[in-house]
Formats: sequence, structure tokens, C-alpha cells
Amino acid sequence: MRTDEPERSLQWIRRCADSSCVEVARDGDDVVVRDGKDAGGPRLRFTGEAWKSFQAGVAAGEFDRV
Repeated sequence: MRTDEPERSLQWIRRCADSSCVEVARDGDDVVVRDGKDAGGPRLRFTGEAWKSFQAGVAAGEFDRV
């Protein structure tokens, strides 16, 4: 999501670990991710297919060493 895009009313889900938080929302078929402590900051946008692939990688332990 570009920062010059108009703000949409999204339903954000927040998850925190220690002092770090991430928020995730659906926007149509896409998934948008932002820093929970900087709601107005940059956002990452993923296609639904890319998000499902990421979730599968997490479940398979692909990121355990990161």
C-alpha cells in the first residue's frame, strides 16, 4: 500500500510478542500488514495467494531460524 492511497476502513487484527506488535487486515482479496506501534507508517500488501504461501511456510518451520 502506498502512503498516498486514501485510508480505508479496515478491520485490523493485532498480535504482540514481548513489546513488538503487528497488525493484519483483509482488503478485498489482499492482506495488508503494518507495525502495531506505527499505524500511520508504511504497510506491506500481499496477494491472497502470497499470504497463503507465507502461512504455509510458517507452519512448515521455514522461518524458525530467522
